[in-house]
Amino acid sequence: MNAEQAIRLIQERFGVPATGESPNRLEPLHLLVSVPKERWVEFARFAREELGCRYFSHLTAVDWKAEGFELVCRVENLEAGIGLTVKARIGQDPAPSLTGIYRGADWMERECYDLFGIRFEGHPDLRRILLPQDWEGHPLRKDYAVDTPHPPYR
Repeated sequence: MNAEQAIRLIQERFGVPATGESPNRLEPLHLLVSVPKERWVEFARFAREELGCRYFSHLTAVDWKAEGFELVCRVENLEAGIGLTVKARIGQDPAPSLTGIYRGADWMERECYDLFGIRFEGHPDLRRILLPQDWEGHPLRKDYAVDTPHPPYR
């Protein structure tokens, strides 16, 4: 699998553009793809099985306030030197979990739940991971009141 083949497969299967750049010959190719939220899990399975992206690097979110949340996930094919950043706008809706495809998504989805309040449908153990269970709110949301006094974290 090379970069051109990966880009072609993504465009054929999902009808979305895949943009890519390689900083230099020694670094992996970086591809960026935005998919509809309805195809989030389908694309993750495709990336793992057909593109060979078996390494789950990270998952996070962006709070666009009025437009809601966007999930950002990075997976890599280490043998072919392809890195794939996948984005999906989910709004305020729950997102489907990727834990059935990538075991590494488990704690990262819990972190997104803890800090952004994003619920992942099908997650095996969705609970806080960084903050105490009785913590109110989600600190990385734009509507989180940062001037509210909280007891010190211990």
